[in-house]
Amino acid sequence: MSVRAQLTLAILISGRGSNMVAIARACAAGQIHARVGLVIADRADAGGLTSARELGLETLTVAREPGGDRAAFEQRLAAALDARRPDVIALAGFMRILSAPFVDHYLGRMLNIHPSILPAHRGLHTHQRVLEAREAHHGASVHFVTPELDGGPVVLQSRLPVQPGDTEATLSARVQATEFIIYPRVLGWFAQGRLSWQDDSAWFDGKPLDHPLLEEFSAPIN
Repeated sequence: MSVRAQLTLAILISGRGSNMVAIARACAAGQIHARVGLVIADRADAGGLTSARELGLETLTVAREPGGDRAAFEQRLAAALDARRPDVIALAGFMRILSAPFVDHYLGRMLNIHPSILPAHRGLHTHQRVLEAREAHHGASVHFVTPELDGGPVVLQSRLPVQPGDTEATLSARVQATEFIIYPRVLGWFAQGRLSWQDDSAWFDGKPLDHPLLEEFSAPIN
């Protein structure tokens, strides 16, 4: 029986990099059969860069100045990625909208986590929007990245109840705790070969994934 080679993973961040840390720790613990080859931030002051260095990871800043040219930024970002030849790219709080040509270059091997139960609440301020809509549940979605913003095939979602008295901060914290579980899980499936991209869609265990997998979180996560 052949043993799958360990994958090389690149992680893109813009802020604190909390999902990046969860992914890196899962790799170190053997939960994801991959090594983090590079952490890239689009801001030199991203707090996640310090966390990545403390974990012994290679880091790089590829910044786009306000009003700067997106094409030039994406060319530099692609050059940095292609130099490491990652098998999979994880967007972990990467707050840039990427162009269709850039996404197409990595189609099928770039994943993202979004703090809502997609297709509901694409874009920003999801926790506030869920509270304003008085919805009963909230969660997060891990999906393949396609040119459509937050529109790629969803692999796994978390769902948890919105509690009476929830604020944007408390709801965000509970959703984020689920992200630290489901994102490494999906990346682990990809590294195992259980999750793949075929015929412009997500496949899981050799079959098209017609509906996202769902994990319920009815109790607080310790």
